[in-house]
Amino acid sequence: MDDPGQLEREPAGGGPGAAPLPVRIEVVGLSVYTHHGVGEAEREVGQRLVLDVTLELDRCEATATDRLEDTIDYGDVCREVASAAQARSHRTLERLCAALADHLVDRYGADIVTVRAAKPEPPIALAVDEVAVELCRRRS
Repeated sequence: MDDPGQLEREPAGGGPGAAPLPVRIEVVGLSVYTHHGVGEAEREVGQRLVLDVTLELDRCEATATDRLEDTIDYGDVCREVASAAQARSHRTLERLCAALADHLVDRYGADIVTVRAAKPEPPIALAVDEVAVELCRRRS
């Protein structure tokens, strides 16, 4: 028998010709300066939001091919989320999350997109770590 240390192992997900596997791509803690909020000051002065995005693919070819073009480039996701979050102002985080999720489903064709938007310094008179909204969209 060969020495186990000498065996070549197939990477997880198989190699060429292997069936694509499901994948979850996550961006956590993307900090973006925006102008969202109910109050005039929030929309005028702006504030920092922290965004988390999850894109789920039922089948991801990159698990077999190891090619960037066969998956979703998380760097591109970050740029798209930041740009879309700064493109217009929404009064509620709920609307912002829905707009971002719809945009990401359309752009990347992910099967499920989850967006979480948090205000680490919300304009309320009580001490809280953050307020947040999370929304999940499924591709139809």
